[in-house]
Amino acid sequence: MSFSEGGRVEGGRVRTGRGRRTAIAGGGLGGLVVLLLAIFLGGGNIDPSQLLSAIDEGSRPTDEGTIGACTAEQANTDRECRLSFTANALDTYWGGTLRAQGIEPVLPEVHSFTDSVQTACGDATSSTGPFYCPPDQTIYLDLGFFDLLSSQFGATGGPLAEMYVIAHEYGHHVQQLTGVMDTADRTGTGADSDSVRVELQADCYAGMWTGDAASTVDPDTGVTYLDPITPEQLAQALSAAQAVGDDHIQQQATGGVSPDTWTHGSSEQRQRWFTTGYEQGTMAACDTFAAGTL
Repeated sequence: MSFSEGGRVEGGRVRTGRGRRTAIAGGGLGGLVVLLLAIFLGGGNIDPSQLLSAIDEGSRPTDEGTIGACTAEQANTDRECRLSFTANALDTYWGGTLRAQGIEPVLPEVHSFTDSVQTACGDATSSTGPFYCPPDQTIYLDLGFFDLLSSQFGATGGPLAEMYVIAHEYGHHVQQLTGVMDTADRTGTGADSDSVRVELQADCYAGMWTGDAASTVDPDTGVTYLDPITPEQLAQALSAAQAVGDDHIQQQATGGVSPDTWTHGSSEQRQRWFTTGYEQGTMAACDTFAAGTL
């Protein structure tokens, strides 16, 4: 994956900030796994404040700012620029897609933080993992988490894997705009629960954007956001989806698998629904709530 030559985005789209490092109850990788099982890639299945309240309330943001203007060449090598480019590409794609559905798009805030951050869902730290907070309609992530995704959870890494994570979080914002966040029962668990359906739909939405990104034209530059995606690059996104499957994380954390406690879906389901969005490219195809079998 690479951003198309001649591409450029202006600064100011993504906020940045560094907070005071705080501690998570339980600490270490065990604490991280507990948080990941509940809110990783979205916070769509429960109120994140239920978990974030476990974080010490001492964090205070410092060094707040925004990511500046970036060229496509910078986005191909620099994570902050890649995040900014990805957010702009998602804005363009979902703006047109939602309007075609009769829904007026509202852009989510995107906040890249280091160490800790204050949110409408509670305080979070880098160990929380990326999440979307419905009350303030903001995507939060520490870019260093992408290294953990590879080192601790076995994803192959790569730019498209990172963009999949961002696109998944943006998918939760789309669900906020379509009303799914309000109508779904996000308190339950289990392989067939609404919680899992919410997450798999966000995976499918991420696939929709990925499949169209090489043909979505930036209205400011007149060039497409991405060059055509190769099979090897697509495998990066699928590897990330596999790494964050409930069964995979549970197997690593406990040595066993308990489908009754799933909140995000299995590795196979996450890869399959991402692929459905990638190949079919419609919101109707991503209706996990109408699917008899997930």
